[in-house]
Amino acid sequence: MSRRAAKADYQKTGEGDSQGMLEMLKRLELSDDDFRAIAEHARRRGIIFMSKGHREDIDFLVKLGVPALKIDSAAVVYYSLLRKAAGTGLPIILSTGGSKLGEVEKALDILAEHGDPPVALLHCTTAYPAPPDQINLRAMLTLKAAFGQPVGFSDHSEGIEIPIAAAALGACIVEKHFTLDRSLPGPDHKASLAPPELRRMVAGIRRVEQALGEPRKRPTELERRNMQLMRRSLVAERDIAAGERLQADMVVFKRPGTGLGEDFLDLVVGRVAAKPIATGDPITWDRIGGFADE
Repeated sequence: MSRRAAKADYQKTGEGDSQGMLEMLKRLELSDDDFRAIAEHARRRGIIFMSKGHREDIDFLVKLGVPALKIDSAAVVYYSLLRKAAGTGLPIILSTGGSKLGEVEKALDILAEHGDPPVALLHCTTAYPAPPDQINLRAMLTLKAAFGQPVGFSDHSEGIEIPIAAAALGACIVEKHFTLDRSLPGPDHKASLAPPELRRMVAGIRRVEQALGEPRKRPTELERRNMQLMRRSLVAERDIAAGERLQADMVVFKRPGTGLGEDFLDLVVGRVAAKPIATGDPITWDRIGGFADE
């Protein structure tokens, strides 16, 4: 990073903030030993450790044993990084904030040409925090339709509703910043979740995953049990004697749905009762015989 690089507005702490982005990042950077310690701690806790990095960091991350490489939104046009990452053979998670569709296409072409690793695309709005009217979640579906890759959502909004909505739209990856305390110094804490909020977000996404189910429209087992109680069927409006010819005004359509449906009315009218049918009893095939003139 050049010393001339200025901070983004969200990274500034106040009017007297004259520090550039390079100085800020130097103050916040982690050493290689820090990364090794974090990776080991994550493994002990059963957490998958990954990290994004610059081109010079790729070999170090591979040695750490990361199962995939994250490429941030600004690096969609960082072609030497894309070539280096693709050459590792590791799966790539590519954020696309601030990108046009053509830029994403070129990045995917480069990855395919230099190793063709599995790729997941994350829709993202590069703003911290990102206001809801700038998020455009439907663009995630556009990425899916355009490139046929797994898609997800890298979220910088406040709260948990929008990432849960992304899961409902089919995101297979949700990325969210989290912090132990949003009042800590540093530019990203304000757009991050505290642990209890992160727990609620994950629980909400898991509920959505369950609710998504399958695309086939058919009654579930619970519905099948309930629909017999809730749907209606043909029942006797009055007592019907055995041998009596059924007329339309002798039957009515009422719950429960244990008898014949209303769509059988034309097949019922004109038949004779095979046995007595009491008022309110369902009309079923075993209670009716043939037509009166048969």
